[in-house]
Amino acid sequence: MAKIWQKATTLDALIESYTVGRDFELDQQLLPADALGSMAQARQLAKIGLVSAAEADSLVAELGQLVLDWKAGQFVVTRADEDCHTAIENRLTERLGEAGKKIHTGRSRNDQVLTALRIYGRSRLETIRSAVLELVDDLTDMAEKNQNVPMPGRTHLQTGMPSSVGLWAAAWAEELLDTLVLADAAYRLIDRSPLGFAASYGVPLPLDREYSASLLGFASVHRNVLAASHSRGKGEAAVLDVCDQIGLTLSRMAQDLILFSLPEFGYFRLPAELCTGSSIMPQKKNPDALELTRAKSSTLSAWASQVKNILRSQPSGYNRDLQETKEPYFRGLALTAEMVAILGLTIRRLEVVPEALERAFTPDIFATDAAYSLVRQGMSFRDAYRQVGSDLGALEGLDPKKTIADRTHTGAAGNLGLDVLRTELLGRKEACAADRARIEVAMTALAGTEVFGASGL
Repeated sequence: MAKIWQKATTLDALIESYTVGRDFELDQQLLPADALGSMAQARQLAKIGLVSAAEADSLVAELGQLVLDWKAGQFVVTRADEDCHTAIENRLTERLGEAGKKIHTGRSRNDQVLTALRIYGRSRLETIRSAVLELVDDLTDMAEKNQNVPMPGRTHLQTGMPSSVGLWAAAWAEELLDTLVLADAAYRLIDRSPLGFAASYGVPLPLDREYSASLLGFASVHRNVLAASHSRGKGEAAVLDVCDQIGLTLSRMAQDLILFSLPEFGYFRLPAELCTGSSIMPQKKNPDALELTRAKSSTLSAWASQVKNILRSQPSGYNRDLQETKEPYFRGLALTAEMVAILGLTIRRLEVVPEALERAFTPDIFATDAAYSLVRQGMSFRDAYRQVGSDLGALEGLDPKKTIADRTHTGAAGNLGLDVLRTELLGRKEACAADRARIEVAMTALAGTEVFGASGL
């Protein structure tokens, strides 16, 4: 069937192939979100009298059936459709006639796709936030279980000062919570309805944008229509920057796990079922998933940069360049969720080896503690530092558990503050649940639970 923008001219086949690209493939996963946006559009048009209540009901019902057909593999976006927006409108027109032809009144594909991208991205970001919180939970459990297990603290990869497995695990937990500060900000950026900005400049119709926003569970309207248009790509970039920050944390954690599970260290043991083998060396247990996490974190970073670089030189208003931001956005969201799942699985299955950790406490690791012992006797720190440093051979091994227990200030090995960490974790879980509940209530009212369940998007 015809594309929704097509007039009398037939587009050159090469231009069509080049401009469509992989959009029709990517839109397979965007289709449910676009159907939701079209449901809200139908209700809005009925509210201002441009379609009848009966037409709106039939449009919403057909959009729901379309999604059910899509889930069953009976509705597929094809290259001839160009994108899911054309595919949906053609289906509505085919099934409902005049009502289907009215669905695009008051909107452009520009605000249609951005509305769908925000519904989709908001759902995926909710999933990522929840998965990160579960990983924080796993790390906090690990910290609590091993808070008194000594572990050498390292700088420049050299042994430095006494530390603990609890401190190591709690550090990653807190760092991941920090990434959620950024995730919350990105979520607020995209939790605004752009529907109604049309082709960047609004339309001469009395659209009730607040009404359509509420139908879709958005917290507010993206007010200025040109600013809403300009946000295409910027919101995606903000979300991908969050993914990048999560990836950075996971990459460094993966590096530690690889390093500390080496036979030469032996601090941790990776379960055999999480490792791959070698085609030539029978004994090998390779931490391939962790190695790929390091590499994939750089891929995440590249996708975030790609989107920003596409935006960098664009003039105001809509430009087709923005089509190229969709694929890195989809890929980045999917990869981040996968990486968090991999690290969560690893942490839950990881075995801590206390005897190997304690063997690593050679006398020199207690040098700083020895210097502070002299400080407590009245010597200045600089003199104590020089005295201990000039005769490191005289150091004797101390009790590692005693030295980490002596570190009692906030956040140190002897005072991890896991209760505070758990309180923050609980608060964040409750906030995410509240966002999810608000949106689920709106979606259920708009479309019905039989169409959009927990995995509807």
